[in-house]
Amino acid sequence: MLEFMKEILLVLGRIITVLPLLLFITLFMGKRAIGELPIFDFLIIVTLGAVVGADIADPDIKHVPTVIALIGIGSLQKVVAKWKISNRTIGRLLTFEPTFIIQNGKFLNKNLKKIRYSIDNILQMLREKDVFDISEVETAIIEANGNLSVLKKPQKKSVTLDDMKIVKTTSSISYPVILEGAIYSDVLNKFSLNEEWIEQQLSLQGIIDRKDVFFASINNKRELHISLQEESDITIPPIKH
Repeated sequence: MLEFMKEILLVLGRIITVLPLLLFITLFMGKRAIGELPIFDFLIIVTLGAVVGADIADPDIKHVPTVIALIGIGSLQKVVAKWKISNRTIGRLLTFEPTFIIQNGKFLNKNLKKIRYSIDNILQMLREKDVFDISEVETAIIEANGNLSVLKKPQKKSVTLDDMKIVKTTSSISYPVILEGAIYSDVLNKFSLNEEWIEQQLSLQGIIDRKDVFFASINNKRELHISLQEESDITIPPIKH
């Protein structure tokens, strides 16, 4: 019983000593390591958590090496952060490049597959940016930290009272109706349409086989917006870090 109480007191003592040290190391590393979490900083945070967790949970682990490890990890992060700022080449090696996933209202299928994002992921992220119709998007980029940046087409940007002294009373929303060649019949039924109508619309846009369609959506005006499996006429702006 006495030995058990000693272990409990040892664990509590480590919590009291290690967590303030961890807080100090985190503050020392700076806001950047917590706010954006680039890949290297993410690994640093995970490692810090593992070291502290092991030290707290296992009384057999010596306390002094844990303290040295925390100081060493925090110092390494600080040094690498300075390298990334002073040397762009090192910075690019330690993080991801931004990836274009929509251009001129069209999904870029190859880029989506490269970063392993699904259409559902992107549609959700667009909705979180108050975008419910892909045709409104000029450019969308997955940043190095995994966040989505969206530039709307000029004519689709929100009009404010300061701009025009009017209030926009209607919102644009579109519904996925074709995904990788498969038609969503329930969406067609909502608009009292059928597959024959879809085939006609595809034909009008020069698309013979619907399997060539990566994504298509329909809005309340029954307008069909299409992204092909292979978009060959899209120019991607040269945006880098």
